[in-house]
Amino acid sequence: MSPQAPEVPAPAPALASWPLPVGGDGPALPDVWPLPAADLSPVAGGDVAPLRPAFSAEAVVAAVAAGQGPRHRRPSTRTRRPALYLAAAFIGAAGIAGTVMATDSSPAVAQADEPVSVAEELGMVQAEQPAGADDATSRLQQMVASRAEREDAEAAAAQVQADADAAAVAAAAEAARPQAVLPVQGARLSSGFGYRWGTLHAGIDFAAPLGTPEYAAMDGVVVRAGAASGFGLAVYVQHANGDVTVYGHMQEILVEEGQVVRAGDTIALLGNQGQSTGPHLHFEVHLGGIDGLKVDPLPWLRDRGVQV
Repeated sequence: MSPQAPEVPAPAPALASWPLPVGGDGPALPDVWPLPAADLSPVAGGDVAPLRPAFSAEAVVAAVAAGQGPRHRRPSTRTRRPALYLAAAFIGAAGIAGTVMATDSSPAVAQADEPVSVAEELGMVQAEQPAGADDATSRLQQMVASRAEREDAEAAAAQVQADADAAAVAAAAEAARPQAVLPVQGARLSSGFGYRWGTLHAGIDFAAPLGTPEYAAMDGVVVRAGAASGFGLAVYVQHANGDVTVYGHMQEILVEEGQVVRAGDTIALLGNQGQSTGPHLHFEVHLGGIDGLKVDPLPWLRDRGVQV
């Protein structure tokens, strides 16, 4: 017998003609992966079906580890190394994808999505103070407010005290002020109350130099001031009890009707106007009003503590 020729393994089918039926497990994996997405494989019945999607990394690793391929051909070292490299690439890509997915779901990525203040990063925004500092600030503000209130209260009390002191001084001065005075100081009584030459002289006369001040005998209100028959010029002052005092023959009047005067206020300057024989003040008292009974002024003044 002639020696038998060594069996030559059949070449692997081309990638484009590798049969991939639609559905099912299909034949063993080829040596070169992955298959081009655009390749089409003929199937029974003349139909053309698209290649199956890319296999998972685990399937590729399992196929390579098992050494699957065409049964009639031992994979060469040259064709196996690219498959191992391709499997490693798939494993690396899967690991990277898993890492990226884990990184995207990590809190660090979530924090990166949050807005970041440039001013805070540059230190331009003051850091929040601890709760203890807020408490201290609040207590300090309360102390300042309490001190301000206390100072205001002290100032108000001082003002009240000052007003009370001023009122006390005014009351003391009022108490010390005389209730009645002579209508002219340093004068001489030149004529008294009574009849003269058959006519009633209804007042008393005080002789003094021209321009001598004349005073209101008691507190009251000026009810008349100006020209008067027989007096030239005259002033009438009504007092709280209703009595009216009359001042005549003055040189100048210094008050006006409706003016309030107190005992001792200057109301006119002594003169010699009207029916007069020389500079003097003619002083009268009318009980109960201007048209009231005319009485002797000397007892009226004495009853009020004024001695003539």
